Amino acid sequence: MRIDVTGEVCPVPVIKAKKALKEMSSGTLEVLTDSDVAVKNLEKMARTENCLFSFKEEGDIFHVFIEKEEKENVAQGEEDKKVLEAQTLKGSKVVAIASDRMGSGDAELGKILIKGFIFALTQMDELPASVLFYNSGAHLTVEGSPCIDHIKALEAAGVQIFTCGTCLDHYGITDKLKVGSVTNMYETVEKMLKAQSVIRP
Repeated sequence: MRIDVTGEVCPVPVIKAKKALKEMSSGTLEVLTDSDVAVKNLEKMARTENCLFSFKEEGDIFHVFIEKEEKENVAQGEEDKKVLEAQTLKGSKVVAIASDRMGSGDAELGKILIKGFIFALTQMDELPASVLFYNSGAHLTVEGSPCIDHIKALEAAGVQIFTCGTCLDHYGITDKLKVGSVTNMYETVEKMLKAQSVIRP
């Protein structure tokens, strides 16, 4: 099966690919895209779905191949995935950071406050399951961020760190990411919906 998502932005490529995979019992799904961010998001989705992933680039177009195996061949992987999800959801809280500053008013004060918030988060007895960074919050996980060490400390403690790929691409800082992994809007919404609570500083 082949689908063409050229010109589409996050989360459309992932949503269309997931829908196509559900219609397949097995085989290879080819996805055409002109976005390297979409390629990264599709790779993450393929891993989540226990599918094989590869791609090739021809000019401005990426040909992404997602191979879905017969259900019995991935049964154990699905079981492992369910266990991991259950562990993640147990007592899970998600922190969603949409800005490189906290609150409104003085910008410099806001930057001091968000740094203090992230540091305070590292000192909590109960840590969140994940922290999502999007919009200008994406600046906090890249090279030069004053919060990098604190965010790395959270990651080392088992907190999942995710930064919006569309946001990184928009600000031209994708190659400067220093902690965590790139995510997409589909996964962001999924994590927020599954969380017991979402904290927004």
